[in-house]
Amino acid sequence: MNEGLAIAGGLAGLAGVAGSAVAGLTVLRRRGSYLASGHALARPDDIDPLPGVLRRGLGGLTVPVTPGPRGELFLGPGAPQPGRTLRRLVLTPLFARARGNGGRLARDQPVPFRLVVEVTGAVRDAETLLRAYRILDQQLRDHAALLSHCDGDDLVPGAVTVSVTGIVDVRELLAAQPVRYAFADGSFDDLGSRSAPATLVPMISEPWSRRFGWDGLEPIPAEERHLLHAMVRSAHDDGRTVRISGLPEGPRKARAAIWAELGAAGVDVIADRDQRGLARHLRKNPVSRWVAREPLPTRAVRRNSPRPQAPRTERHREAV
Repeated sequence: MNEGLAIAGGLAGLAGVAGSAVAGLTVLRRRGSYLASGHALARPDDIDPLPGVLRRGLGGLTVPVTPGPRGELFLGPGAPQPGRTLRRLVLTPLFARARGNGGRLARDQPVPFRLVVEVTGAVRDAETLLRAYRILDQQLRDHAALLSHCDGDDLVPGAVTVSVTGIVDVRELLAAQPVRYAFADGSFDDLGSRSAPATLVPMISEPWSRRFGWDGLEPIPAEERHLLHAMVRSAHDDGRTVRISGLPEGPRKARAAIWAELGAAGVDVIADRDQRGLARHLRKNPVSRWVAREPLPTRAVRRNSPRPQAPRTERHREAV
């Protein structure tokens, strides 16, 4: 494993880091524990979403971007604006934070920070979209030592895992790369698929409303609770993590009821635009049992092709 991860001894090495990094670590201690299951959904009009996510200790961010000039990916509404790029506002500060903290975004970070890049906008030209991905791929390789990556059949967790979703289909492009530093976002339809193994699609991401109708205002129907638990178990047995987003708009109390059910089912990543409410809920009601609690590993993890009916094993895995 590359020294950039510095999982085993990185914190001890902070004594030689500049005083600003030490001060940053002190602030991290005051902010509370790292919320590995908490995931922020950036609003389309938010041009600088990362600081609030890191301040609240959330373990991931989905950021909408639009392709623009020179293959850059731009944040915020309207026409692309100079300096309002994914590289400048998200990638550079995110990886600078990890380097300054000895290879982690927080001293108690247990699993990779999950950055989901959602390509949006009116552009539908395939060549433009693929060119934008190639630029993203090069920007990610500049931070290779800190990124989760796949080398052949070896899936190596890093400080940050990047997934690509939205209007661009990058699966074929990713599958052709012998070493890749980004992954495709998946759905529950990918479970058991040999064409979309966990080394290509490590995370299942679906909106709540795609399969569930409960809005959190009344007790959850037994059928929906059973379905939720069964689907999460199937995803875990298939070697994947689960991210649920798109929760019903409504009172925070209703959303909190859904957050609680997701946590009880073992959903690895709970995504919401209500960052403050989600962070408060997860600090009081951590996701139960084993989910997102194992330390970042210092060795490669070999994942073979998934078996749809694989028997359940002990609840310990190294998540990406």
